[in-house]
Amino acid sequence: MAAPSIAKNRRLGITGNPDYDGTPFTDFASVTSATRVEDLNLNWRERDLPERERTKHVHRLHPYLGKFVPQLVEIFLRKYKPATVIDPFCGSGTTLIEASTLGTASIGCDISEFNCLLTQVKLGEYDLDLLEREINDVLTRLHLELRPTLFSNGRSEQLRSSSEYLQTWLAPKALSQLLVYRSLIPDYTYQDVLRIVLSRAARSARLTTHFDLDFPKKPQTEPYECYKHRRTCHPTDEAEKFLVRYSLDTLRRIKEFAQIRAKATAQVICGDSREVAFPPADMVITSPPYVGLIDYHEQHRYAYELLGLQTRESEEIGPASGGSSRAAVGRYVDDMTDVFRNAMRALEPGGRMVVVVHDRRDLYAEIGKRLGVKTEYRLRRHVNRRTGRRATDFFEDVIVWRT
Repeated sequence: MAAPSIAKNRRLGITGNPDYDGTPFTDFASVTSATRVEDLNLNWRERDLPERERTKHVHRLHPYLGKFVPQLVEIFLRKYKPATVIDPFCGSGTTLIEASTLGTASIGCDISEFNCLLTQVKLGEYDLDLLEREINDVLTRLHLELRPTLFSNGRSEQLRSSSEYLQTWLAPKALSQLLVYRSLIPDYTYQDVLRIVLSRAARSARLTTHFDLDFPKKPQTEPYECYKHRRTCHPTDEAEKFLVRYSLDTLRRIKEFAQIRAKATAQVICGDSREVAFPPADMVITSPPYVGLIDYHEQHRYAYELLGLQTRESEEIGPASGGSSRAAVGRYVDDMTDVFRNAMRALEPGGRMVVVVHDRRDLYAEIGKRLGVKTEYRLRRHVNRRTGRRATDFFEDVIVWRT
């Protein structure tokens, strides 16, 4: 992708280097209040900031589209050292998790009940010995339950009573295994952790191609030529292997996070950020949804169906299902203005709001104008997408507003 024009960048007040020139900044712990963020090269390539570092510990507890790089959050938390930070679109909890590692109190809000569940599980404080015993025990019981017996016919009724979505997107064997695991969850203390394991396994067990887990359009029931593995692959028909794999991975990641987290409060509010009353804070850090790009409820539809979660998809801001027409863009600008104006009520005068967004329509200059904030600086960084088949790169703006 060609870099945006210099004249356009100047008009928007954009600084920073849009190309992969020089050495990208990776010494995150060195950031202090004196660090000039606008001088940092944040154009990370895979070799500069590998996926294992972008998805360290609980950041990868469950796949999530639209999350932003945790190292960006770390930079701004270290520079401004807020006592309390708000994320009005907390999503999978990136801001809150990074705040917790640095001892910063945090408040997150999201309209999606699944997002809130995922964030709360990541931030949970656990008796690690008990958690390990429960994870091992549920897997043992699952294995025993799945052995062929005279009573296996009872699972057929469970399959028939499952939603049309689950029966369409999961092979009967895979769905049956997921339902058995789900039936065991109420027997344990850390039920929400097990629900996240169940959801993650369901995502991988769906009837879809290996290379299109993010945006599957229809169930894949026949063998196919796999772009990811460069061979003929078959759609999966079972889920037990995923339940085992993700159980162990979840335990490992929670243990890793427990070793580095600091003492800090973290609150998750499940609600509409245009309306909730945020507690007092001195900073906002967020990566809001982009207009017409992702349906945040739909990407985790399997979780809503399996876990019986309440959906509020009609209240999403800028969903893909709403398109990107002029009217949709207008609604997006209005809604975003309402969100940030509401968040500003929790900030002291002079508080900062850091917004990380792919602003290809240049909407945030208008949003900032409506809010009456001062743009301290606006960086544009080059993002090279490396996952799935979404291999195109793009430019992401990092905007710092002062109230």
